[in-house]
Formats: sequence, structure tokens, C-alpha cells
Amino acid sequence: MRLYTYEHCPYCVRARMIFGLKNIPVDVIVLANHHDETPMKLVGKKVVPILADSDGMVMPESLDIVRYVDKKYGEPCLKELVRDEVSQWIQNVSSYHNHLVLPRFVQIGLKEFAMPESVEYFTMKKSKIIGSFAANLAQTPEYLARINQDLLALNDLIVSPKASSGELAIEDIVLFPILRNLTIVKGIEFPNKVAAYIQKMSLMSGVELYTDRAV
Repeated sequence: MRLYTYEHCPYCVRARMIFGLKNIPVDVIVLANHHDETPMKLVGKKVVPILADSDGMVMPESLDIVRYVDKKYGEPCLKELVRDEVSQWIQNVSSYHNHLVLPRFVQIGLKEFAMPESVEYFTMKKSKIIGSFAANLAQTPEYLARINQDLLALNDLIVSPKASSGELAIEDIVLFPILRNLTIVKGIEFPNKVAAYIQKMSLMSGVELYTDRAV
């Protein structure tokens, strides 16, 4: 099986997680960010992640991939659960966390940004959404204060390092990618239970953190 991804993409992290959690081999292919030929050929639009297997099955959409792999290979390991309070937390943080992470993705040598054309494409596209990268980086102290407060609130919701609700669930698939991407930001203060969860879920899923490259 082949999984077409970007390293920074939280939806791609979702898809990668299920393979790691179930110890299923997959060939992860990182596309150049400006490249559209492969996804257009596979699914008719520029999207990732895309799962393709040797039988000719091609599937986009992260949660569709997660549920397909979980059900097809061995006993399902994920509960269909996202607690309301966690969903609300994600919604709140999703309203601003891109202002922290997007300008940093092009600075740490990710594979999808190896070519100057990819950096230019990403910067142009995302600047239309969040404003200039330089301006967002200048506002880091403001966003840090906000995310540090929200992480304190999340700390009370983490039941176990091995599963945010106490049992592996879709909640982990949607929560961990956000937290993982936040490890790119120097100065974020992860409370004890959140930090333990991030570390353990990274080990369990095989999805690396950005802690050592944080800017």
C-alpha cells in the first residue's frame, strides 16, 4: 500500500497514525507541495492524504482511510468517540493555531518544501488565509499566551497517555495531529498530562514530533 502525504499536514498525520497504531506496513510517499500531477491522476484533485493499494483501490479523505484500515486489518482498535468537550477544544484552537504553525513549516527542512517552488506555492496560498508569514511570526507572543492557556484546559481532559479518553478512539486521531504540529513552536508550555500524551502517542503511532526543530 502507498500513502501519499505531506509531512506537515494534520490530515495526513491522521492517516499515518492508524498504520502505526496497528503496526501495518505502508509506503509513505511525500509529495512536493506544489506538485499536483499525482493527486490529479489518482483522484482528480490536488489533495492529500491518498491511500492506494495493489488492487487498484484509491481513497482520499483522512477519516475514511483511518476507518477503512482499522476495519480491514485485524480487530478494530478505535472507538467511534469524540467527547463534546474535546470537540469544542479542537474547534476553539483550530480558529487560530495555524497562525503559529504555518509560517514555521517552511523553516525546518520538511520534504514537501525541498524545492523553492514548493515554498513559494505554500507561502502564497497560506498567506491569503492568515496574512503575511512575517506578521504572524511577529505576533507569536500573543498567540503563545492564548495556546498556553488552552493547553492548561486540555490537561484536565486527558485521561491517559495512551488514549485521551482512556480508550483509543477517533478522538485521538483528530486531537493528536493538532498537538503534534504545535511542537514546532518554541515557547509553548505543554502541561504534564498533555506532554505525556503527545510523547506516548508519537511512539505508538510512529509519527515524529518537531520538538528538536522547534522555532
